[in-house]
Amino acid sequence: MTRRISAVSAISAVAFPLALAWAVPLQAQPLPRGTIIDSVTCADDSTQSYALYLPSSYSPDRAWSLLIAFHPAARGRAMVETYQAAAERYGYIVAGSNSSRNGPVAVSAASVRAMSGDLGQRFAIDADRIYLTGLSGGARIALQVALGNRNIAGVIASSAGYPDSKPRSSLTFPIFGTAGTDDFNYIEMRQLDRKLTTPHHLEVFNGGHALPPDSVALDAIEWMELQAMKSGRKPKDDAVIDRLLEKRRKRIAESTDAAATVHLLEALADDFKGLRDVTAEASRARELARQPEVKKALSRERSGDDAEMRMVDEIAGLEAGLSDATRHDANLSRLREYLVRFARAAEAAAESSERSQARRMLRVITGGAAERVDDPEYRRLLAQFAPRARQP
Repeated sequence: MTRRISAVSAISAVAFPLALAWAVPLQAQPLPRGTIIDSVTCADDSTQSYALYLPSSYSPDRAWSLLIAFHPAARGRAMVETYQAAAERYGYIVAGSNSSRNGPVAVSAASVRAMSGDLGQRFAIDADRIYLTGLSGGARIALQVALGNRNIAGVIASSAGYPDSKPRSSLTFPIFGTAGTDDFNYIEMRQLDRKLTTPHHLEVFNGGHALPPDSVALDAIEWMELQAMKSGRKPKDDAVIDRLLEKRRKRIAESTDAAATVHLLEALADDFKGLRDVTAEASRARELARQPEVKKALSRERSGDDAEMRMVDEIAGLEAGLSDATRHDANLSRLREYLVRFARAAEAAAESSERSQARRMLRVITGGAAERVDDPEYRRLLAQFAPRARQP
């Protein structure tokens, strides 16, 4: 049996304390269903609002899954639009804060407190099915809340990870990460995914530092549905399990890249273990991974991630050395070499892993440089490359 409870008491974090006492449920006019509402004003704090999507079948007669979303620029509707189709299909209420944004933590804390309290008063929420999502800085807010609460059902983190940048091998909640191939936080998401041993998945799509395409958003919700059935938060639904299993098997059959096929097989085996017999997929993944050429491809993939991480660290060290007069010119010269090399590779006509990496690195270097380094020469150099870093 699902537990119905106010979202106020279900979402709490050390950094974002919430008032656990709440008033009698609101006797407000029913809100439209099956359409996005741009702004719902919080009853207890009129300065706070959120965009909302209620599934067309919503009824207070049963408890519903809830997805609370955060955008780095307080664009609540953008978050809700991303998950609208998936929410309608799987019965999620989606609420995107119109107040939480990159900046002072107190602003986002107030938004979490007001929005979760309002949702808890207005709607029938299943306390065991509360999810969080966010883009970039919004993902860090979502994870900050989740890290402070032991009953969050899952987090969809897009283009950013932990708020404290501390690596973790285990979490109390499953995490579905997303990143674009040209995303400047791509390597952060790869490292986050590699470190975890508790349920996790990373989906990479063609694009930059952005919300996932609708198809990936649907994948994220479907993955959370599987995790909920595996953990007992949701009763097993054989029809859904079989449909999602067939969807995964079709992707594997269509895959033409052996290394990618290994990852797809491993993910299927992990996600459906305990729900279906996946010994065939697990065995095939192991056998394929042992093939010499595939083994080399998987090794190159991992080595590429490691090399990119080392480049990020080296560039940070070179930038730090600009403040040392004895190292300034040599470091500036090395940074110029990196920028020229990345700019050339980023302008290649054909898509490739090298072009994507170059575009990511250009954005890593040019983004936020004014806050990192106070060196006039270096800033002038970066200004020459910033337009190329912003190209699609």
